[in-house]
Amino acid sequence: MSARSKARKQALDLLYETDIRGTNLVETLIARDVPAEGPDARPIREYTRELVNGVSDNRRKIDELITTYAQGWDMDRLPAVDRNILRLGIYEILWSNAVPTSVAIDEALDLAKELSSDDSSKYIHGVLGRIASIKDTISI
Repeated sequence: MSARSKARKQALDLLYETDIRGTNLVETLIARDVPAEGPDARPIREYTRELVNGVSDNRRKIDELITTYAQGWDMDRLPAVDRNILRLGIYEILWSNAVPTSVAIDEALDLAKELSSDDSSKYIHGVLGRIASIKDTISI
């Protein structure tokens, strides 16, 4: 697993936790950043920080896009893991210049296949594919 894939997984863990608990994403990121020394060390990767801060800064627009393009699903009805995979994927597709769109979608699908269901990965692929196809027309 690449370093960026690990960072995405770590970001997804934080997104999922704060979604379930209803806590602040950035505050949770800071609280989870244990220094790299000692037995409980779990340093937060730099790309994880970028993802978490990016999703947090753009959350309103990201959730608006999910609501618009997740046909037949309300945000509240989407499984929490799927909702947060979509948030990560949309952030990378629209705001991350360092990641090609196809890589962002593939990474989101890998997370969905690992942590959700086959049906979820197909659904996530459809939503992210639609957003990627119109990304040049989306005002961000």
